[in-house]
Amino acid sequence: MPPRFTYSRWDGSQQGFELDGDALFDELTDELLYHGDVNAALRRMMHQGLRDRNGDRLAGVRELLEKLRQERQDRLERFDLGGVYDEIARELDDIVDEERHAVDNARRDAEAQAARTGDERRAETARNTAAERNLRLDFLPDDLAGKVRELQAYDFESKEAARRLEELLDRLRQQLASQMFERMSGAMAQMTPEDMARTKDMLAALNEMLERRAAGEDPRFEEFMERYGDSFPEQPQTLDELLEQMARQMAAMQAMLNSMTPEQRAQLQELSDQLLGDMDLRWQLDQLGGHLRALFPQQGWNQSYDFQGDDPLGMGQAMETMRELGDLDQLENLLRNASNPGALAEADLDRVRDLLGDDAARSLERLAELTRMLTEAGLIEQREGRLELTPRGLRQIGSNALRDLFSKLTKDQLGQHQVHRLGHGHERTYETKPYEFGDAFQLDLQRTIRNALGRRGRGRAGPALPVRLLPEDFEVERTEHLTRSSTVLMLDLSLSMPMRDNFLPAKKVAMALHSLISTQFPRDYLGLVGFSETARILRPEQLPEVSWDFVYGTNMQHGFTLARQLLARQSGTKQIIMITDGEPTAHVLPGGDVFFNYPPVSETVEATLREVLRCTREGIRINTFMLDATSYLTAFIERLTEINRGRAFFTTPETLGDYVLVDFIEHKRQLARGRRRAS
Repeated sequence: MPPRFTYSRWDGSQQGFELDGDALFDELTDELLYHGDVNAALRRMMHQGLRDRNGDRLAGVRELLEKLRQERQDRLERFDLGGVYDEIARELDDIVDEERHAVDNARRDAEAQAARTGDERRAETARNTAAERNLRLDFLPDDLAGKVRELQAYDFESKEAARRLEELLDRLRQQLASQMFERMSGAMAQMTPEDMARTKDMLAALNEMLERRAAGEDPRFEEFMERYGDSFPEQPQTLDELLEQMARQMAAMQAMLNSMTPEQRAQLQELSDQLLGDMDLRWQLDQLGGHLRALFPQQGWNQSYDFQGDDPLGMGQAMETMRELGDLDQLENLLRNASNPGALAEADLDRVRDLLGDDAARSLERLAELTRMLTEAGLIEQREGRLELTPRGLRQIGSNALRDLFSKLTKDQLGQHQVHRLGHGHERTYETKPYEFGDAFQLDLQRTIRNALGRRGRGRAGPALPVRLLPEDFEVERTEHLTRSSTVLMLDLSLSMPMRDNFLPAKKVAMALHSLISTQFPRDYLGLVGFSETARILRPEQLPEVSWDFVYGTNMQHGFTLARQLLARQSGTKQIIMITDGEPTAHVLPGGDVFFNYPPVSETVEATLREVLRCTREGIRINTFMLDATSYLTAFIERLTEINRGRAFFTTPETLGDYVLVDFIEHKRQLARGRRRAS
């Protein structure tokens, strides 16, 4: 059953034009032309970002880095890390106040009872007990660890105060122990003596695994997970995954300590030692920390943050904030060191979404797909560890350049240059012939249908309907094969071209001209010569990767020599199109050495004009497109055109393509008109 399609009016809400390889390549064309390197162009697009077919902005690495820095700064300017210490101290003070209140109430109750019964001795005992308790509370140490230690040994009057202290200590144990894990299992939350013992056994088993692996033995990870997997809700699949989770959490705890004042850090560390006071447990923790530091030095164990805000962070909030800051640091490191879009695929998109939002995660996901999309579209491929353009990619660049340049031409100019009616470079004679294999398929529809009607209607009163076409019905336009043009494009590759922003427009013209001739005028010849200090012949497949030369010198003489040699092997009308922004400052000496001087000297100018004269004698027309009309260049081009009778165009990077393409097409039209008049 054939597929069914449903169409509806566009209302602006549809999202049907997602980014694909071809659309992406359109965005990449200028970058490819400028850099001449797929890898460099992709890196630049990765950093700058782009828009998809819906017009939605895909943020580049630069924007993501800026958003990341802002997220980090927001946290640092909002929070006060001293709240970790203050929160614990405040809760301990509340517990002490509640105990004092209970002590005072017990004393008053005893005194009231003594007043009713006359038992003064009981009242005196209550007052002495209250005074002793208050004195002990008055002399509690100022440091957290000391205060906790004294309160643990204190005989509370208030059962509520005693309960609150135990809850606080249990919570602190759980929070301090959680430095080892992303999330603790439910059983770990209470940190009973049994839980503490199991944790110690788990740490010992983990350290043994690391020692076995270091010795080249099987670490027996599966066996470890069977026994202690319930402590890891993330369910890591490998030992490395487990260790990375633990390293991230322990590094976050270390970063929190590093960010505290020395006094706060000392108190919190002492408190940790006291609450997790089992010596073997502390030893196992220290040993694990040493292993993780060696295995994951990139986790930023020495990192610290300068918190400047007023919003105090509790212990749990501080550790979560430290995890977020650590993840932001890791993401920044990934973005900064990504050498190609594929490297971005290593980012945890769920975490990116939590830290930076949905738009950032979407942009990062799409950026990571750039290479894959272009590869699947057949536009680039991997060769010897580098990305290179495929033949289809080469053709597409030329087509895009040609489209971009023609889109800038005015409607009036387009009306004067009907490229699509010139077929495949052969001039129409306005006659037709039966189609033969190999002919350009320029179908004359009227004659073809008439042939079909005549064939079906033979021997009948009228033609049979519907009309069905057969290959023998096809009739195509007859074209001439005698008009041919041979062109060499001379492209200035000297250092002044990129310095004056002339290189990209000139290279785009070269690509567009090659695309125009190869698709519309396939019998024509186009040669390519690049010139700077010396000249060299370029193959069409090299053109997308051609870049400027980091040398001084504009050697037109050598360029004309190579162009003349290329055209000597061709037939038809011959021309050189030269695009340059500088006067001749170099030439090749008879011995083969290169002479350079700026400003130009008469020897260089005369050597160049002698080569122009040779081109003129061989019937080669030189058309020059000047991108920077200096007095030196203008004077030289005037002498060149006087000798050669070619044309000179003073143009700009913005209008260069208009001039070159229109002039080339007009040249072809003149050849066609001349041919028709001759016949």
